[in-house]
Amino acid sequence: MQTDNATRISEFLLLGFSEEPALQPLILGLFLSMYLITVFGNLLIILAITSNFHLHTPMYFFLSNLSFVDICFTSTTIPKMLWNIQTQSKVITYEGCITQIYFLILFAVLDIFLLTVMAYDRFVAICHPLHYMIIMNPRLCGLLVLVSWIMCLLNSLLQSLMVLRLSFCTNLEIPHFFCELNQMIQLACSDTFLNNMVMYFAAVLLGGGPFAGIMYSYSKIVSCIRRISSAQGKYKAFSTCASHLSVVSLFYCTMLGVYLSSAATHSAHSSATASVMYSVVTPLLNPFIYSLRNKDMKRALKAMFSLPPHDTKDITAVSEFLLLGFSEEPELQPLMFGLFLSMYLITVFGNLLIILAVISDSHLHTPMYFFLSNLSFVDICFTSTTIPKMLWNIQTQSKVITYEGCIIQMHFFTLFIGLDIFLLTVMAYDRFVAICHPLHYMVIMNPRLCGLLVLASWIICVLHSLLESLMMLRLSFCTALEIPHFFCELNQMIQLANSDTFLNNMVMYFVAVLMAGTELQSPSSTNQEGIRVSTQRPSSQASHAGVHEPKRHCS
Repeated sequence: MQTDNATRISEFLLLGFSEEPALQPLILGLFLSMYLITVFGNLLIILAITSNFHLHTPMYFFLSNLSFVDICFTSTTIPKMLWNIQTQSKVITYEGCITQIYFLILFAVLDIFLLTVMAYDRFVAICHPLHYMIIMNPRLCGLLVLVSWIMCLLNSLLQSLMVLRLSFCTNLEIPHFFCELNQMIQLACSDTFLNNMVMYFAAVLLGGGPFAGIMYSYSKIVSCIRRISSAQGKYKAFSTCASHLSVVSLFYCTMLGVYLSSAATHSAHSSATASVMYSVVTPLLNPFIYSLRNKDMKRALKAMFSLPPHDTKDITAVSEFLLLGFSEEPELQPLMFGLFLSMYLITVFGNLLIILAVISDSHLHTPMYFFLSNLSFVDICFTSTTIPKMLWNIQTQSKVITYEGCIIQMHFFTLFIGLDIFLLTVMAYDRFVAICHPLHYMVIMNPRLCGLLVLASWIICVLHSLLESLMMLRLSFCTALEIPHFFCELNQMIQLANSDTFLNNMVMYFVAVLMAGTELQSPSSTNQEGIRVSTQRPSSQASHAGVHEPKRHCS
Protein backbone atom coordinates (compact mmCIF):
# COMPACT_ATOMS: atom_id res chain seq x y z
CA MET A 1 0.00 0.00 0.00
CA GLN A 2 2.79 2.36 0.83
CA THR A 3 4.64 1.45 -2.35
CA ASP A 4 1.60 2.22 -4.48
CA ASN A 5 1.19 5.62 -2.83
CA ALA A 6 4.85 6.46 -3.27
CA THR A 7 4.92 5.50 -6.95
CA ARG A 8 2.05 7.87 -7.73
CA ILE A 9 4.06 10.84 -6.45
CA SER A 10 5.74 12.78 -9.26
CA GLU A 11 6.12 16.26 -7.80
CA PHE A 12 5.84 18.54 -4.75
CA LEU A 13 4.95 22.22 -4.44
CA LEU A 14 7.42 24.61 -2.82
CA LEU A 15 5.26 27.39 -1.40
CA GLY A 16 8.21 29.72 -0.78
CA PHE A 17 7.83 33.02 1.09
CA SER A 18 4.88 34.80 -0.43
CA GLU A 19 2.31 34.37 -3.20
CA GLU A 20 1.85 38.12 -3.68
CA PRO A 21 2.66 38.89 -7.36
CA ALA A 22 3.93 42.35 -6.46
CA LEU A 23 6.61 40.89 -4.16
CA GLN A 24 8.00 38.35 -6.65
CA PRO A 25 10.32 40.75 -8.57
CA LEU A 26 11.65 42.09 -5.25
CA ILE A 27 12.33 38.59 -3.92
CA LEU A 28 13.92 37.57 -7.23
CA GLY A 29 16.25 40.57 -7.32
CA LEU A 30 17.16 40.27 -3.64
CA PHE A 31 18.06 36.58 -3.71
CA LEU A 32 19.76 36.77 -7.12
CA SER A 33 22.06 39.55 -5.86
CA MET A 34 22.73 37.68 -2.61
CA TYR A 35 23.54 34.49 -4.51
CA LEU A 36 25.91 36.23 -6.94
CA ILE A 37 27.70 38.03 -4.08
CA THR A 38 28.03 34.75 -2.17
CA VAL A 39 29.51 32.87 -5.13
CA PHE A 40 31.78 35.73 -6.21
CA GLY A 41 32.97 36.47 -2.66
CA ASN A 42 33.80 32.87 -1.82
CA LEU A 43 35.49 32.38 -5.20
CA LEU A 44 37.68 35.39 -4.45
CA ILE A 45 38.75 33.81 -1.16
CA ILE A 46 39.62 30.54 -2.92
CA LEU A 47 41.58 32.35 -5.64
CA ALA A 48 43.40 34.55 -3.12
CA ILE A 49 44.47 31.54 -1.04
CA THR A 50 45.50 29.54 -4.11
CA SER A 51 47.56 32.34 -5.65
CA ASN A 52 49.33 33.60 -2.49
CA PHE A 53 51.92 31.16 -1.12
CA HIS A 54 51.90 33.04 2.22
CA LEU A 55 48.38 31.65 2.73
CA HIS A 56 49.39 28.03 2.10
CA THR A 57 48.85 27.17 5.77
CA PRO A 58 46.41 24.80 7.51
CA MET A 59 44.13 27.66 8.61
CA TYR A 60 43.62 28.96 5.06
CA PHE A 61 43.47 25.46 3.61
CA PHE A 62 40.41 24.81 5.77
CA LEU A 63 39.03 28.26 4.91
CA SER A 64 39.24 27.55 1.17
CA ASN A 65 37.38 24.27 1.71
CA LEU A 66 34.74 26.13 3.75
CA SER A 67 34.31 28.68 0.94
CA PHE A 68 33.88 25.90 -1.62
CA VAL A 69 31.27 24.18 0.55
CA ASP A 70 29.42 27.49 1.05
CA ILE A 71 29.18 27.94 -2.73
CA CYS A 72 27.76 24.42 -3.07
CA PHE A 73 25.46 24.96 -0.08
CA THR A 74 23.74 28.02 -1.55
CA SER A 75 23.74 26.53 -5.07
CA THR A 76 21.66 23.62 -3.78
CA THR A 77 18.61 25.78 -3.03
CA ILE A 78 18.76 29.33 -4.44
CA PRO A 79 18.89 28.59 -8.22
CA LYS A 80 15.76 26.40 -7.99
CA MET A 81 13.94 29.05 -5.99
CA LEU A 82 14.90 31.76 -8.52
CA TRP A 83 13.77 29.53 -11.39
CA ASN A 84 10.40 28.91 -9.73
CA ILE A 85 9.87 32.64 -9.14
CA GLN A 86 10.79 33.50 -12.72
CA THR A 87 8.59 30.80 -14.28
CA GLN A 88 5.80 31.46 -11.76
CA SER A 89 5.86 27.80 -10.82
CA LYS A 90 6.16 26.10 -7.45
CA VAL A 91 6.78 22.59 -8.76
CA ILE A 92 9.75 20.39 -7.90
CA THR A 93 9.87 16.76 -8.95
CA TYR A 94 10.00 13.93 -6.42
CA GLU A 95 13.50 12.97 -7.61
CA GLY A 96 14.60 16.61 -7.53
CA CYS A 97 13.32 16.99 -3.98
CA ILE A 98 15.21 13.90 -2.78
CA THR A 99 18.37 15.11 -4.55
CA GLN A 100 18.05 18.55 -2.99
CA ILE A 101 17.64 17.02 0.49
CA TYR A 102 20.73 14.87 -0.07
CA PHE A 103 23.04 17.73 -1.06
CA LEU A 104 21.55 20.18 1.46
CA ILE A 105 22.28 17.80 4.36
CA LEU A 106 25.71 16.99 2.91
CA PHE A 107 26.91 20.59 2.67
CA ALA A 108 25.20 21.80 5.87
CA VAL A 109 26.93 19.11 7.96
CA LEU A 110 30.19 19.69 6.08
CA ASP A 111 29.98 23.33 7.16
CA ILE A 112 29.68 22.16 10.77
CA PHE A 113 32.60 19.72 10.49
CA LEU A 114 34.89 22.26 8.82
CA LEU A 115 34.11 24.87 11.47
CA THR A 116 35.00 22.27 14.10
CA VAL A 117 38.27 21.39 12.37
CA MET A 118 39.12 25.10 12.13
CA ALA A 119 38.45 25.47 15.87
CA TYR A 120 40.89 22.61 16.55
CA ASP A 121 43.43 24.32 14.27
CA ARG A 122 43.15 27.55 16.28
CA PHE A 123 43.47 25.57 19.54
CA VAL A 124 46.75 24.02 18.39
CA ALA A 125 48.07 27.35 17.01
CA ILE A 126 47.45 29.25 20.29
CA CYS A 127 47.98 26.56 22.93
CA HIS A 128 50.83 24.65 21.23
CA PRO A 129 52.51 27.23 18.95
CA LEU A 130 55.96 25.57 18.96
CA HIS A 131 54.54 22.25 17.74
CA TYR A 132 51.92 23.75 15.41
CA MET A 133 53.54 22.81 12.07
CA ILE A 134 54.40 19.35 13.38
CA ILE A 135 50.88 18.58 14.62
CA MET A 136 48.98 20.29 11.79
CA ASN A 137 51.03 18.73 9.02
CA PRO A 138 49.62 18.49 5.46
CA ARG A 139 48.81 14.80 5.90
CA LEU A 140 46.66 15.42 9.00
CA CYS A 141 44.92 18.40 7.37
CA GLY A 142 44.04 16.38 4.30
CA LEU A 143 42.91 13.47 6.48
CA LEU A 144 40.62 15.71 8.56
CA VAL A 145 38.93 17.09 5.44
CA LEU A 146 38.65 13.63 3.88
CA VAL A 147 37.08 12.13 7.02
CA SER A 148 34.63 15.03 7.16
CA TRP A 149 33.55 14.37 3.56
CA ILE A 150 33.17 10.62 4.14
CA MET A 151 31.08 11.02 7.30
CA CYS A 152 28.85 13.66 5.70
CA LEU A 153 28.37 11.60 2.55
CA LEU A 154 27.31 8.57 4.58
CA ASN A 155 24.96 10.65 6.76
CA SER A 156 23.25 12.36 3.81
CA LEU A 157 22.95 9.03 1.99
CA LEU A 158 21.33 7.45 5.05
CA GLN A 159 18.87 10.33 5.49
CA SER A 160 17.91 10.26 1.78
CA LEU A 161 17.36 6.51 1.78
CA MET A 162 15.20 6.85 4.88
CA VAL A 163 13.00 9.39 3.06
CA LEU A 164 12.60 6.98 0.11
CA ARG A 165 10.82 4.47 2.33
CA LEU A 166 8.06 6.99 3.15
CA SER A 167 4.77 7.25 1.28
CA PHE A 168 2.88 10.47 0.59
CA CYS A 169 -0.83 10.83 0.00
CA THR A 170 -2.58 14.09 -0.81
CA ASN A 171 -0.89 17.01 0.94
CA LEU A 172 2.22 17.59 -1.22
CA GLU A 173 2.74 21.28 -0.36
CA ILE A 174 6.07 22.08 1.31
CA PRO A 175 5.84 25.41 3.20
CA HIS A 176 9.45 26.25 2.43
CA PHE A 177 11.60 27.50 -0.45
CA PHE A 178 13.52 24.22 -0.58
CA CYS A 179 12.96 20.57 0.29
CA GLU A 180 13.80 20.44 3.99
CA LEU A 181 14.10 17.04 5.70
CA ASN A 182 11.84 17.80 8.68
CA GLN A 183 9.10 19.23 6.45
CA MET A 184 9.23 16.16 4.19
CA ILE A 185 8.86 13.81 7.15
CA GLN A 186 5.86 15.78 8.42
CA LEU A 187 4.14 15.43 5.03
CA ALA A 188 4.42 11.64 5.00
CA CYS A 189 1.30 9.57 5.62
CA SER A 190 3.23 6.44 6.65
CA ASP A 191 4.99 5.63 9.92
CA THR A 192 7.76 8.20 10.50
CA PHE A 193 9.01 7.05 13.90
CA LEU A 194 12.24 5.56 12.52
CA ASN A 195 12.89 8.62 10.34
CA ASN A 196 12.43 10.99 13.27
CA MET A 197 14.67 8.87 15.46
CA VAL A 198 17.46 8.78 12.86
CA MET A 199 17.09 12.51 12.13
CA TYR A 200 17.26 13.63 15.77
CA PHE A 201 20.05 11.16 16.59
CA ALA A 202 22.13 12.48 13.66
CA ALA A 203 21.35 16.08 14.67
CA VAL A 204 22.59 15.46 18.22
CA LEU A 205 25.62 13.44 17.11
CA LEU A 206 26.74 15.46 14.06
CA GLY A 207 25.51 18.86 15.27
CA GLY A 208 25.87 18.74 19.04
CA GLY A 209 29.12 16.73 19.01
CA PRO A 210 31.07 19.19 16.85
CA PHE A 211 29.56 22.11 18.79
CA ALA A 212 30.84 20.58 22.03
CA GLY A 213 34.25 20.20 20.38
CA ILE A 214 34.23 23.86 19.36
CA MET A 215 33.27 24.96 22.87
CA TYR A 216 36.00 22.78 24.39
CA SER A 217 38.61 24.18 21.98
CA TYR A 218 37.69 27.76 22.78
CA SER A 219 37.64 27.11 26.52
CA LYS A 220 41.24 25.93 26.20
CA ILE A 221 42.06 28.91 23.97
CA VAL A 222 40.64 31.36 26.52
CA SER A 223 42.61 29.76 29.33
CA CYS A 224 45.82 29.95 27.24
CA ILE A 225 45.19 33.59 26.33
CA ARG A 226 44.60 34.49 29.99
CA ARG A 227 48.07 33.15 30.83
CA ILE A 228 49.71 35.55 28.36
CA SER A 229 51.27 38.41 30.33
CA SER A 230 51.15 41.32 27.84
CA ALA A 231 47.92 42.89 26.65
CA GLN A 232 49.32 43.15 23.12
CA GLY A 233 50.08 39.41 23.12
CA LYS A 234 46.54 38.63 24.27
CA TYR A 235 45.07 40.80 21.52
CA LYS A 236 47.31 39.25 18.85
CA ALA A 237 46.40 35.71 19.95
CA PHE A 238 42.68 36.44 20.05
CA SER A 239 42.73 38.21 16.67
CA THR A 240 43.86 34.99 14.95
CA CYS A 241 40.58 33.31 15.87
CA ALA A 242 38.20 36.31 15.83
CA SER A 243 37.00 35.69 12.27
CA HIS A 244 36.36 32.01 12.92
CA LEU A 245 34.55 32.75 16.17
CA SER A 246 32.33 35.27 14.36
CA VAL A 247 31.37 32.72 11.68
CA VAL A 248 30.71 30.00 14.29
CA SER A 249 28.51 32.34 16.33
CA LEU A 250 26.59 33.44 13.23
CA PHE A 251 26.04 29.90 11.94
CA TYR A 252 25.04 28.23 15.20
CA CYS A 253 23.03 31.12 16.62
CA THR A 254 20.95 31.52 13.46
CA MET A 255 20.37 27.76 13.11
CA LEU A 256 19.44 27.42 16.77
CA GLY A 257 17.19 30.47 16.55
CA VAL A 258 15.38 29.02 13.53
CA TYR A 259 14.41 25.79 15.24
CA LEU A 260 13.62 27.38 18.58
CA SER A 261 11.31 29.91 16.88
CA SER A 262 9.75 27.14 14.81
CA ALA A 263 9.07 25.07 17.92
CA ALA A 264 7.64 28.07 19.76
CA THR A 265 5.38 29.43 17.01
CA HIS A 266 4.59 26.17 15.16
CA SER A 267 4.58 28.27 11.98
CA ALA A 268 6.21 26.67 8.94
CA HIS A 269 6.17 29.98 7.08
CA SER A 270 8.12 31.77 9.81
CA SER A 271 10.57 28.85 9.87
CA ALA A 272 11.10 29.21 6.11
CA THR A 273 11.78 32.92 6.50
CA ALA A 274 14.13 32.40 9.44
CA SER A 275 16.05 29.61 7.65
CA VAL A 276 17.33 32.22 5.20
CA MET A 277 19.71 33.31 7.97
CA TYR A 278 21.78 30.12 8.06
CA SER A 279 21.20 28.90 4.48
CA VAL A 280 21.80 32.20 2.64
CA VAL A 281 23.01 35.00 4.94
CA THR A 282 25.80 33.05 6.69
CA PRO A 283 27.54 31.93 3.44
CA LEU A 284 27.04 35.49 2.17
CA LEU A 285 28.75 37.08 5.19
CA ASN A 286 31.65 34.60 5.44
CA PRO A 287 33.81 36.32 2.77
CA PHE A 288 33.17 39.74 4.30
CA ILE A 289 34.04 38.53 7.80
CA TYR A 290 37.31 36.93 6.69
CA SER A 291 38.29 39.77 4.35
CA LEU A 292 37.48 42.62 6.74
CA ARG A 293 38.80 41.09 9.96
CA ASN A 294 41.85 39.28 8.61
CA LYS A 295 44.97 41.22 7.64
CA ASP A 296 46.51 38.36 5.65
CA MET A 297 43.37 38.02 3.53
CA LYS A 298 43.29 41.79 2.97
CA ARG A 299 46.86 41.73 1.69
CA ALA A 300 46.17 38.72 -0.54
CA LEU A 301 43.05 40.29 -2.06
CA LYS A 302 44.88 43.56 -2.69
CA ALA A 303 47.74 41.66 -4.33
CA MET A 304 45.26 40.00 -6.71
CA PHE A 305 44.03 43.31 -8.13
CA SER A 306 47.12 45.48 -7.80
CA LEU A 307 50.59 45.58 -9.24
CA PRO A 308 53.44 43.98 -7.29
CA PRO A 309 55.80 46.62 -5.82
CA HIS A 310 58.89 45.28 -7.60
CA ASP A 311 57.10 45.18 -10.97
CA THR A 312 55.80 48.75 -10.92
CA LYS A 313 58.78 50.11 -12.81
CA ASP A 314 58.45 47.51 -15.55
CA ILE A 315 54.72 48.13 -15.93
CA THR A 316 54.98 51.88 -16.19
CA ALA A 317 57.61 51.45 -18.92
CA VAL A 318 55.12 49.50 -21.07
CA SER A 319 53.28 51.96 -23.28
CA GLU A 320 52.56 49.93 -26.41
CA PHE A 321 52.51 46.49 -28.02
CA LEU A 322 53.15 45.41 -31.61
CA LEU A 323 50.44 43.43 -33.44
CA LEU A 324 52.36 41.33 -35.99
CA GLY A 325 49.22 40.35 -37.92
CA PHE A 326 49.31 37.82 -40.76
CA SER A 327 52.18 38.81 -43.02
CA GLU A 328 54.83 41.51 -43.38
CA GLU A 329 55.01 41.18 -47.18
CA PRO A 330 54.26 44.68 -48.65
CA GLU A 331 52.59 43.29 -51.77
CA LEU A 332 50.07 41.32 -49.67
CA GLN A 333 48.93 44.31 -47.61
CA PRO A 334 46.45 45.75 -50.18
CA LEU A 335 44.97 42.29 -50.74
CA MET A 336 44.45 41.70 -47.02
CA PHE A 337 43.06 45.21 -46.56
CA GLY A 338 40.48 44.74 -49.32
CA LEU A 339 39.59 41.23 -48.18
CA PHE A 340 39.01 42.10 -44.52
CA LEU A 341 37.29 45.39 -45.32
CA SER A 342 34.77 43.61 -47.58
CA MET A 343 34.23 40.85 -44.99
CA TYR A 344 33.70 43.44 -42.27
CA LEU A 345 31.22 45.48 -44.31
CA ILE A 346 29.26 42.35 -45.29
CA THR A 347 29.16 41.26 -41.64
CA VAL A 348 27.91 44.62 -40.38
CA PHE A 349 25.44 45.15 -43.25
CA GLY A 350 24.07 41.59 -43.07
CA ASN A 351 23.52 41.62 -39.32
CA LEU A 352 21.98 45.10 -39.48
CA LEU A 353 19.52 43.82 -42.07
CA ILE A 354 18.53 40.98 -39.72
CA ILE A 355 17.98 43.41 -36.82
CA LEU A 356 15.90 45.79 -38.98
CA ALA A 357 13.85 42.93 -40.41
CA VAL A 358 13.05 41.54 -36.96
CA ILE A 359 12.11 44.97 -35.60
CA SER A 360 9.95 45.99 -38.57
CA ASP A 361 8.01 42.74 -39.08
CA SER A 362 5.49 41.96 -36.33
CA HIS A 363 5.43 38.28 -37.37
CA LEU A 364 9.04 38.02 -36.23
CA HIS A 365 8.33 39.32 -32.71
CA THR A 366 8.90 35.87 -31.23
CA PRO A 367 11.50 34.57 -28.76
CA MET A 368 13.52 32.88 -31.52
CA TYR A 369 13.98 36.08 -33.54
CA PHE A 370 14.41 38.19 -30.38
CA PHE A 371 17.47 36.10 -29.53
CA LEU A 372 18.61 36.19 -33.17
CA SER A 373 18.51 39.99 -33.26
CA ASN A 374 20.55 40.11 -30.04
CA LEU A 375 23.04 37.66 -31.56
CA SER A 376 23.33 39.83 -34.68
CA PHE A 377 24.01 42.93 -32.56
CA VAL A 378 26.68 41.08 -30.57
CA ASP A 379 28.30 39.83 -33.81
CA ILE A 380 28.54 43.41 -35.10
CA CYS A 381 30.21 44.48 -31.85
CA PHE A 382 32.41 41.36 -31.88
CA THR A 383 33.91 42.08 -35.31
CA SER A 384 34.09 45.83 -34.62
CA THR A 385 36.36 45.14 -31.66
CA THR A 386 39.23 43.82 -33.81
CA ILE A 387 38.84 44.43 -37.57
CA PRO A 388 38.83 48.28 -37.65
CA LYS A 389 42.11 48.43 -35.69
CA MET A 390 43.68 45.85 -38.02
CA LEU A 391 42.54 47.79 -41.10
CA TRP A 392 43.94 51.02 -39.61
CA ASN A 393 47.30 49.38 -38.93
CA ILE A 394 47.48 48.04 -42.49
CA GLN A 395 46.54 51.40 -43.97
CA THR A 396 49.04 53.36 -41.86
CA GLN A 397 51.71 50.63 -42.15
CA SER A 398 51.94 50.51 -38.38
CA LYS A 399 51.70 47.59 -35.97
CA VAL A 400 51.43 49.65 -32.77
CA ILE A 401 48.62 49.43 -30.22
CA THR A 402 48.83 51.22 -26.88
CA TYR A 403 48.86 49.34 -23.58
CA GLU A 404 45.50 50.86 -22.62
CA GLY A 405 44.05 50.12 -26.07
CA CYS A 406 45.22 46.51 -25.81
CA ILE A 407 43.52 46.01 -22.42
CA ILE A 408 40.31 47.65 -23.71
CA GLN A 409 40.31 45.51 -26.87
CA MET A 410 40.85 42.35 -24.85
CA HIS A 411 38.05 43.35 -22.45
CA PHE A 412 35.45 43.83 -25.18
CA PHE A 413 36.65 40.81 -27.17
CA THR A 414 36.19 38.60 -24.08
CA LEU A 415 32.81 40.20 -23.39
CA PHE A 416 31.33 39.67 -26.85
CA ILE A 417 32.73 36.18 -27.41
CA GLY A 418 31.21 35.13 -24.07
CA LEU A 419 27.91 36.71 -25.08
CA ASP A 420 28.00 34.78 -28.36
CA ILE A 421 28.36 31.53 -26.42
CA PHE A 422 25.56 32.37 -23.97
CA LEU A 423 23.15 33.51 -26.69
CA LEU A 424 23.76 30.33 -28.71
CA THR A 425 23.00 28.35 -25.55
CA VAL A 426 19.80 30.32 -24.93
CA MET A 427 18.74 29.78 -28.54
CA ALA A 428 19.34 26.04 -28.14
CA TYR A 429 17.08 26.06 -25.07
CA ASP A 430 14.47 28.00 -27.05
CA ARG A 431 14.50 25.32 -29.78
CA PHE A 432 14.30 22.60 -27.13
CA VAL A 433 11.12 24.12 -25.67
CA ALA A 434 9.62 24.74 -29.13
CA ILE A 435 10.14 21.14 -30.28
CA CYS A 436 9.66 19.18 -27.06
CA HIS A 437 6.94 21.31 -25.42
CA PRO A 438 5.12 23.01 -28.30
CA LEU A 439 1.82 23.47 -26.46
CA HIS A 440 3.52 25.32 -23.60
CA TYR A 441 6.05 27.21 -25.75
CA MET A 442 4.56 30.70 -25.44
CA VAL A 443 3.85 30.19 -21.73
CA ILE A 444 7.39 29.07 -20.93
CA MET A 445 9.23 31.42 -23.31
CA ASN A 446 7.32 34.51 -22.23
CA PRO A 447 8.80 38.00 -22.81
CA ARG A 448 9.82 38.29 -19.17
CA LEU A 449 11.89 35.09 -19.28
CA CYS A 450 13.45 36.01 -22.63
CA GLY A 451 14.50 39.42 -21.31
CA LEU A 452 15.86 37.87 -18.13
CA LEU A 453 17.92 35.29 -20.06
CA VAL A 454 19.52 38.02 -22.18
CA LEU A 455 20.05 40.28 -19.14
CA ALA A 456 21.63 37.44 -17.14
CA SER A 457 23.92 36.66 -20.10
CA TRP A 458 25.07 40.29 -20.22
CA ILE A 459 25.65 40.48 -16.46
CA ILE A 460 27.68 37.26 -16.34
CA CYS A 461 29.79 38.19 -19.39
CA VAL A 462 30.44 41.74 -18.15
CA LEU A 463 31.60 40.40 -14.78
CA HIS A 464 33.74 37.76 -16.47
CA SER A 465 35.43 40.18 -18.88
CA LEU A 466 35.97 42.66 -16.04
CA LEU A 467 37.61 39.93 -13.94
CA GLU A 468 39.91 38.90 -16.82
CA SER A 469 40.89 42.54 -17.47
CA LEU A 470 41.64 43.21 -13.80
CA MET A 471 43.68 40.01 -13.64
CA MET A 472 45.66 41.22 -16.66
CA LEU A 473 46.45 44.56 -14.97
CA ARG A 474 48.40 42.78 -12.24
CA LEU A 475 50.89 41.30 -14.75
CA SER A 476 54.20 42.93 -15.66
CA PHE A 477 55.86 43.02 -19.10
CA CYS A 478 59.48 43.72 -20.01
CA THR A 479 61.02 43.25 -23.44
CA ALA A 480 59.03 40.88 -25.67
CA LEU A 481 56.10 43.10 -26.59
CA GLU A 482 55.30 41.53 -29.97
CA ILE A 483 51.88 39.85 -30.15
CA PRO A 484 51.80 37.26 -32.98
CA HIS A 485 48.17 38.07 -33.75
CA PHE A 486 46.07 40.78 -35.40
CA PHE A 487 44.41 41.70 -32.08
CA CYS A 488 45.14 41.55 -28.34
CA GLU A 489 44.18 38.02 -27.38
CA LEU A 490 44.03 36.96 -23.74
CA ASN A 491 46.21 33.86 -23.99
CA GLN A 492 48.89 35.67 -26.02
CA MET A 493 49.00 38.49 -23.48
CA ILE A 494 49.47 36.07 -20.60
CA GLN A 495 52.32 34.32 -22.44
CA LEU A 496 54.13 37.65 -22.88
CA ALA A 497 54.10 38.44 -19.14
CA ASN A 498 57.28 38.00 -17.13
CA SER A 499 55.50 37.80 -13.73
CA ASP A 500 53.67 34.88 -12.16
CA THR A 501 50.77 33.88 -14.44
CA PHE A 502 49.50 30.82 -12.54
CA LEU A 503 46.36 32.54 -11.27
CA ASN A 504 45.61 34.08 -14.68
CA ASN A 505 45.92 30.71 -16.41
CA MET A 506 43.79 28.99 -13.81
CA VAL A 507 40.98 31.54 -14.15
CA MET A 508 41.20 31.54 -17.96
CA TYR A 509 41.02 27.75 -18.38
CA PHE A 510 38.38 27.30 -15.69
CA VAL A 511 36.08 29.85 -17.35
CA ALA A 512 36.79 28.41 -20.81
CA VAL A 513 35.75 24.92 -19.72
CA LEU A 514 32.72 26.23 -17.81
CA MET A 515 31.34 28.50 -20.54
CA ALA A 516 32.27 26.55 -23.67
CA GLY A 517 31.28 23.22 -22.11
CA THR A 518 27.83 24.55 -21.24
CA GLU A 519 27.32 25.82 -24.78
CA LEU A 520 28.37 22.53 -26.37
CA GLN A 521 26.13 20.40 -24.16
CA SER A 522 22.87 22.27 -24.78
CA PRO A 523 22.71 22.25 -28.61
CA SER A 524 23.68 18.59 -28.80
CA SER A 525 20.83 17.50 -26.54
CA THR A 526 18.41 19.70 -28.47
CA ASN A 527 19.49 18.30 -31.81
CA GLN A 528 19.09 14.75 -30.60
CA GLU A 529 15.60 15.45 -29.36
CA GLY A 530 14.73 17.20 -32.60
CA ILE A 531 15.88 14.18 -34.60
CA ARG A 532 13.84 11.85 -32.41
CA VAL A 533 10.70 13.92 -32.86
CA SER A 534 11.09 14.14 -36.63
CA THR A 535 11.67 10.40 -37.03
CA GLN A 536 8.76 9.40 -34.84
CA ARG A 537 6.14 11.69 -36.40
CA PRO A 538 5.17 11.75 -40.10
CA SER A 539 5.50 15.09 -41.86
CA SER A 540 1.74 15.26 -42.49
CA GLN A 541 1.18 15.48 -38.75
CA ALA A 542 3.82 18.12 -38.13
CA SER A 543 1.27 20.89 -37.74
CA HIS A 544 -0.43 18.89 -34.99
CA ALA A 545 2.76 18.30 -32.98
CA GLY A 546 1.92 17.82 -29.34
CA VAL A 547 -1.87 17.51 -29.89
CA HIS A 548 -2.16 13.72 -30.14
CA GLU A 549 0.58 13.14 -27.55
CA PRO A 550 0.34 16.02 -25.08
CA LYS A 551 2.23 14.08 -22.40
CA ARG A 552 5.36 13.69 -24.52
CA HIS A 553 8.43 15.28 -22.92
CA CYS A 554 12.06 15.38 -23.92
CA SER A 555 14.65 14.52 -21.35
